[in-house]
Amino acid sequence: MKKKLFVGNLSWKMSDEDLQAVFAPYGEIEEAVIAMDKISGRSRGFGFVTFANSEDADAAIEALNGTDVAGRNIGVNEALPPKPRTDRFERN
Repeated sequence: MKKKLFVGNLSWKMSDEDLQAVFAPYGEIEEAVIAMDKISGRSRGFGFVTFANSEDADAAIEALNGTDVAGRNIGVNEALPPKPRTDRFERN
């Protein structure tokens, strides 16, 4: 069963390919994506990595959480499901 990881505190210069290369030794990766700002096009400093199976994802969390990657100590956790979207400007 696949598992998605949240990766925080990434270097602004990392690419999707760099992120995938960091996690590739731990198993088959379905997707590695750096979150980008829609307006500036710059990295938002975090990303997501989806592993094909949960055991590999757990191994990556254990091995990489708190380690130095490109000069930054990254945080690696299981990604939380997205929050339901609400209309903040709803009128009564």
